[in-house]
Amino acid sequence: MAKYELLNNVDHKDLRVKIDRSAELGDNVWFTPTFPQEFRTLQKHYPIVFTKNTETGQFQAVALMGFEVGENLFLDENGWNASYIPLSIMRQPFLIGFQQAEKDGVPIKEMVVSVDMESPRISKTEGEAVFLEHGGNTAYLDQVNSILNLIREGFERNSAFIDMLMGMDLLESFVLDVELDDGSEHRMSGFYTINEESLMGLTGDDLVILNNNGHLEPIYMAIASMSNISTLVQMKNALQKDIRADVSD
Repeated sequence: MAKYELLNNVDHKDLRVKIDRSAELGDNVWFTPTFPQEFRTLQKHYPIVFTKNTETGQFQAVALMGFEVGENLFLDENGWNASYIPLSIMRQPFLIGFQQAEKDGVPIKEMVVSVDMESPRISKTEGEAVFLEHGGNTAYLDQVNSILNLIREGFERNSAFIDMLMGMDLLESFVLDVELDDGSEHRMSGFYTINEESLMGLTGDDLVILNNNGHLEPIYMAIASMSNISTLVQMKNALQKDIRADVSD
């Protein structure tokens, strides 16, 4: 269970973070949240789909890394086997948030950084130091802060993107049935993708609106990313083949 504390250079002066990539360090996730500004880089490796929160009805873009809970096909004995790791993975074990403060007597929301002290990445002897000996930020913490700011800005703009997709009927649910070489089958449901038929039926004015708001590019990036599903299937088949080989040995 996560235990977040406000990061500071007194209580956490000796804090170190393991930055290797492995299931043991919490990287065995089959999808992770993302946002439109990250789509261009993500689409090289990962299918980009959308999930719907059943309680709030809100949609969220996610990058797929496997076909079932706990499966990340990009993890191997050497770490994360892709040239780009999603920012929502890279930021761990840190989280950005806000707390109430005052400036010149006026209440404001102040951005703060928290750290999950229960994360397997936390250490006092291994990994990257968070603070310098005399309390300043290390280059690693500066990088984390930069990642957290990109995530914050991305998710702040995400709702407008989702609202426009919904308003133009550009999301549709899909079910993916995957049959592997060993005959096993996996069904993925509960995800949504771009409705290409609705997209092709948009008027020129609608397309101009999407483009002017910076939404047209991520839409096409999400569509292009779906070709990575076949790559995931190949990775899954290779993994199953290795498992069968190990058992036979």
